[in-house]
Amino acid sequence: MRQPDLSIIVPTLNEAKTLPLLVADLAGQKGIDLEVIVSDGGSTDSTAEVAKTILAGEDLPGTCLVGPAGRGRQLNVGAAAARADWLLFLHADSRLPDHSQLQQALHVIQGQQERTGTDTTAGRFALRFERAPGDESFALFYYESKARLGRAGCIHGDQGMLFRKTFFAQVGPFREDLPVMEDTALAEQVRKHGKWLLLPGEIITSARRFAIEGWGARQTLNALMMNFLAIGWLDFFVKAPEVYRQQDKTKPLQLGPFYRQIMELLASMSWQKRWSLWFATGTYVRGQAWQIGLALDCRKAYQRNLAYPQDPGAWLRGFDRWFEPLTNHRVGCFITALLVRLWFAAQLRRRS
Repeated sequence: MRQPDLSIIVPTLNEAKTLPLLVADLAGQKGIDLEVIVSDGGSTDSTAEVAKTILAGEDLPGTCLVGPAGRGRQLNVGAAAARADWLLFLHADSRLPDHSQLQQALHVIQGQQERTGTDTTAGRFALRFERAPGDESFALFYYESKARLGRAGCIHGDQGMLFRKTFFAQVGPFREDLPVMEDTALAEQVRKHGKWLLLPGEIITSARRFAIEGWGARQTLNALMMNFLAIGWLDFFVKAPEVYRQQDKTKPLQLGPFYRQIMELLASMSWQKRWSLWFATGTYVRGQAWQIGLALDCRKAYQRNLAYPQDPGAWLRGFDRWFEPLTNHRVGCFITALLVRLWFAAQLRRRS
């Protein structure tokens, strides 16, 4: 059997409705030989059966592997089964609008590696949210802009992740001890040991979760998880999945149970450990303050119907030039930690 140019790994859990759309996009890709590996986590909606049927129907080489749920584990199982030298990890609700997108992406990243003489470059696509007619909200514009940046915390699995297999072996595998954020953790490993390349083309993804749960609530929870991952406080990730499962998935996300879970975890710690955690949080949040500058650049571009702002725009350059050096010290981190603690106390009072 001929070796494919690219192996596509798609983790699934109850994605019977969205998976056929992605597979159809993959079957329509031109100028590249693909294999598709669906790594299912024990779906209850016939995802595995649908995967096998559509792969055969599209005459697309591939397989469906079934095992225990856990996206990190599913991604690693798929990667281990891949036959190509290049791996592309995609979410099941991704769409690829350009029929030459994967051929162009592989050509660009291979050219980059030939020029640098190293394989320590991984690729990801720009992100565009699928919009309802007339929905041009600033939140969508901001997060699409942020996904185009190569800064810490900007790169996630919904953008697709393209690796040469040898580089994935160096920076991977995906962490299986994390119920979420395994993609973000791997993205930061790439930043430490190599480089991210923005590939030509976009991935279109659904904004359904944000629309149902609410942009503010979902992004607040994401920010909390990003912080806890960055500072290495994994106790939250042990408890959070159960808190999330108890929520009604058809209604807005309720943050109160997560805040109370955080307080319970903090109460079980010594004051020295609590203070260390708050200081680490202040350090992380201070380092992410550049997002204020990005938001101001995005607001200006959004109001003028301009393209996504380049990195860095005027406001972001100002933050990098002035705010970063003025606050990058223990006092700056301490002040930020106090502000975050006050914010958290206010959130608890609002929901008590």
